[in-house]
Amino acid sequence: YALGIDPTLHDLRFVEDDWESPTLGAWGLGWEVWCDGMEVTQFTYFQQVGGIDCRPVAGELTYGLERLAMYVQGVENVFDLDWNGRGVTYGDVFLQSEREYSKYNFELADTDMLFRHFEDAERECAHILEAGLPLPAYDQVLKASHLFNMLDARGVISATERQAYIARVRALARACAEAWIASRTGGAGNG
Repeated sequence: YALGIDPTLHDLRFVEDDWESPTLGAWGLGWEVWCDGMEVTQFTYFQQVGGIDCRPVAGELTYGLERLAMYVQGVENVFDLDWNGRGVTYGDVFLQSEREYSKYNFELADTDMLFRHFEDAERECAHILEAGLPLPAYDQVLKASHLFNMLDARGVISATERQAYIARVRALARACAEAWIASRTGGAGNG
């Protein structure tokens, strides 16, 4: 059996689930693969990235490796996964990190600082794009997106502000996508 999962013992389903990342201006038609009601993989046919149509449409396959490993190893808790075959578990490797980052992200992170860093990433992205370097500029888009997600998770962005922040990150992503296309086509744009 593929991956050691016996399809006669598990309920395997394809479930339509189109994917979207509003902050990155990316979306695509897609499906999840469920095993006993839990998503274990997804495939997406990207229609847009950075707000620009994909020509040709790009395909992406993603796997929940830990979830698949849970089925193969027959465990109910991800932290009980056998990490190396010598008594070390996934929890031994990652549980402390999970606890510390959860505490930091949800309780301790200085939200005023995160707002400043968001603006820093936004400015730096524009600065790098002015220098004609779309790939390093995109790193700043990812930073801005991550900072937005942290602020949103903390509940310090109102519903109205949320849409404005999404639009700001999406504008950065589009600017990077347009600059990258221009660098590959000699400035021909996306047409």
